[in-house]
Amino acid sequence: MPLRRIDLAAALLSFCTAASAATTADSVYINGYVYTLDSHDTVAEAVAVKDGRISYVGTSAGAKALIGKSTHVVDLHGHMVMPGLIDGHMHPLQGGAALLKCNLNYERLTVAQFQARIQGCLDKTSSREPDQWLEVVNWFQQDMLPAGTEVSHETLDALKTRRPIAVMSSFGHSVLANKRALELAHVDAHTPDPVGGKVQHDAKGQPSGILEDAAFDSVMNLIPVPTAPENVAAARAALEALGKQGITSFLDAEAEKENIVAFSSVQHSGGLTARGHFAVLIRPAKDLDPVKAVAGVQEIAKRYDQGPARPAPTISVRNTKLFLDGVITSPAFTGAMIQPYFSNHGTAAHPQWAPGDNRGPPVYFPAPTLKAIVLGLARIGIDPHMHADGDRAVREGLDAIEAMRKEFPESAIRAAIAHDEIVDPADFPRYARVGAIPVLSFQWEKPAPDTIEGAQPFLGPARFKYMEPASYLAAAGARITYGSDWPVDPLNEWFALKVGITRENDPAAGAKYAGRLSTDAGLTLPAVLRAITANAAFELHAEQEVGSLETGKLADLIVLDRNLFRIPPRQIAEVKVLLTVVGGQVVYQGANIEGAT
Repeated sequence: MPLRRIDLAAALLSFCTAASAATTADSVYINGYVYTLDSHDTVAEAVAVKDGRISYVGTSAGAKALIGKSTHVVDLHGHMVMPGLIDGHMHPLQGGAALLKCNLNYERLTVAQFQARIQGCLDKTSSREPDQWLEVVNWFQQDMLPAGTEVSHETLDALKTRRPIAVMSSFGHSVLANKRALELAHVDAHTPDPVGGKVQHDAKGQPSGILEDAAFDSVMNLIPVPTAPENVAAARAALEALGKQGITSFLDAEAEKENIVAFSSVQHSGGLTARGHFAVLIRPAKDLDPVKAVAGVQEIAKRYDQGPARPAPTISVRNTKLFLDGVITSPAFTGAMIQPYFSNHGTAAHPQWAPGDNRGPPVYFPAPTLKAIVLGLARIGIDPHMHADGDRAVREGLDAIEAMRKEFPESAIRAAIAHDEIVDPADFPRYARVGAIPVLSFQWEKPAPDTIEGAQPFLGPARFKYMEPASYLAAAGARITYGSDWPVDPLNEWFALKVGITRENDPAAGAKYAGRLSTDAGLTLPAVLRAITANAAFELHAEQEVGSLETGKLADLIVLDRNLFRIPPRQIAEVKVLLTVVGGQVVYQGANIEGAT
């Protein structure tokens, strides 16, 4: 009998120990302002994490009950906690690579400064003379000084070099090439415009050096493809930048196979610190076969998609990218418009703006082809992600989604239209009706050279009134989602959120760009936060796992240096991330968590 009593006591002790281990958290965050982004916008005090998932959301007292000997305890001292940011449209490999290239950093430059910066890059790499390419990135073409400045291949030909040079506009839709680059690419006065692109010409009919969209492929395809180690270095640089911003999931919105391979390589070495979603690019072409195009996407998805999410970040390939047009701003005018762009029928001193005869290019995919591709993608479970800047491109994208919806509901296929800078008001309610997700870059919703000098006069007052129509779309029931489009702009999610609310530029931009953009009212703070968390999770078919802080979801969260609800909206641009956590693991730590503001 004594032996049996000892055995029973030992068994009871073992059971209690196991039960305690099952409920003990790996980490707890207490004494904070926890904005959950659940369906009720619940605010809590504490979060507990177990095995990479959220095991508790509630009071600090409740969380303390889950603390064991090995639990990591973080006293938040009142700091704000929210879900990790989900960037629904970016180009991370290009963004990471740009950090390592000759980089103009989106700065406002005179021609002399533009030339000096590029000459400096040439001088630092003089050993690559005379034949190695120089690739320059993040040129703010629309913001050259003084306003209205245009450049040509002669601007680059004046530099002290024999090397071919390609300068990529920060918008990603224009390249400036020097004369040698044009010659190597066999671009001359007789070169036809390719499908989805345009070769700009000067007054003599010769190529000016500016190549739009698909037209610059002839030049860019001559630049040696980055090596696998270079791509891995770019991916690592991108992930470091993402962690500092608090981004825990992203969509690569123009993914080639090498993009996926680079991030997969980082993952295999244990360095993937954000959840990677990849939209495989389908390029427009005259002889495009929709069946073959969809099959190509399916092949890549089968090879690289890693299935359901788990605590450690994985690779998802469940999206496809389709460019429907270019950009609406001067000097490109490659956005596809329903009505013509305005042009100056007067003089520079006495302008008379009125409709011209340019509606931009045809939508890059003919309507029957686009509908066939979208439907074909839906049938293999792939979500379409379409770039559309102009209202004609938007309308044809909506038409394709509407046709697809006859067979597939929104719960099955998440169709997105990115940018949506000009939308005909008649199409505002169609987003909700056909289940189209507008993925907007809030940082564009401000007075700036590209929106004022580069767009306002060319759009005319009726269209400019609705430029960047975030709140109009929200009022019509659309599910607003955010995508930075990095490296089209600097990676600054907090500045973008501030602009999404205020529609204002940084005061440092000067009095010329003060005030608000267009008649759009802007979004509320909860709306912009939902756009970059829960709504972006929905876009990526990931809402069951991420996007809000709820029991059972993956523990992707960030800690901020101030409470967004206790500061003026303009100060959101100054927010710093103190801690970024992915699947319960800290992937970035900034300043120590001390007193909250």
